[in-house]
Amino acid sequence: MKIFLIISLSLLYTTSMAQTEKESPFRFAAYAEMYYSYDFSEPRSKDKPDFLYNHKRHHEGNANLILVQAAYSQKRFRANLGLMAGNYAQYNLSSEPRGVQAIYEANVGIKLSQKQNWWLDAGVFPSHIGYEGAIGANCWTLSRSLAAENSPYYESGFKLGYSDTKNRTNLSVYLLNGWQRIRLVSHSQIPALGMQVNYKASEKLLLNYSNFIGSAQPDSNRAFRTFHNLYAIYEPTNKWGVTAALDIGTDKDVTGIYGAWFTPNVVLRYIASEHMKLAMRAEYYYDKKQLIVRTNTVNGFQVAGLSANIDFQLNEHFVGRLEGKSFVSKDVLFVNASKENYSVTASFCIQL
Repeated sequence: MKIFLIISLSLLYTTSMAQTEKESPFRFAAYAEMYYSYDFSEPRSKDKPDFLYNHKRHHEGNANLILVQAAYSQKRFRANLGLMAGNYAQYNLSSEPRGVQAIYEANVGIKLSQKQNWWLDAGVFPSHIGYEGAIGANCWTLSRSLAAENSPYYESGFKLGYSDTKNRTNLSVYLLNGWQRIRLVSHSQIPALGMQVNYKASEKLLLNYSNFIGSAQPDSNRAFRTFHNLYAIYEPTNKWGVTAALDIGTDKDVTGIYGAWFTPNVVLRYIASEHMKLAMRAEYYYDKKQLIVRTNTVNGFQVAGLSANIDFQLNEHFVGRLEGKSFVSKDVLFVNASKENYSVTASFCIQL
């Protein structure tokens, strides 16, 4: 942790120096999110439910994400490197080799055309799926949705991307090492495919479709996963915004029979003033065949969630957040033999 703080301070100094040189191809950034969360079911392990990977610890102050980033960009070449620590890295990358668990992103790209905006990139990237990412300050809600927590946050492989001259249409196709994997594992050597179409229909409306086609099981199972992510972000005024999303996926269950899961969610945001924002999220996750979340219960993972948060934007770099959240399950999933779970989380984000 101390190493990351030292790196952050040095990068901040470098950033201020770089800003004086407008033509510098280098850019630097730093982000830190500290939090305290209380789960009213009071888990003895201190870990919140298994299907959550951010703000994971109960009743203790902790770091969800500490991140330092460096980027290099010229007309025909670009590169990005991000190193991280915190709960996000600890829990989301727990299956990766320890040597790469600190990598948020590490990629290089080359422009393929002098006249058109075609790029070929290779390496580790933030996922092309979903409207939420690891950097909480960029999300409308403090915590991530069930959909985001149980779909890829990161990926690795190759990306071929195109943007039109007005940057209204962005198209990308991917050759990936699998479902949230940095490297191919010994029992699953077949790469996966992905695609994203991002279209800004107007200044108020953004539409997106992303998919994944591949496998998340050993090659011997011959299990073919398909996954589709759709969302729309509509901001009719400078005060109000709504995001509506739907994820649908198919895969084989433990018996070798194909099944499906889906998860809709809606987020409503209101900007009360320059310093205060409010948001509410309603969501539902249906995975009766336990394709994504293993519960060993009759009805599998069928959970509805509701959350509300308030943000206090102290200035352009600092934001304090407070969120209350509840889950209701069809089966007993939570500690104390309960079908319900309630929590409150406070966080403080620094973005430079």
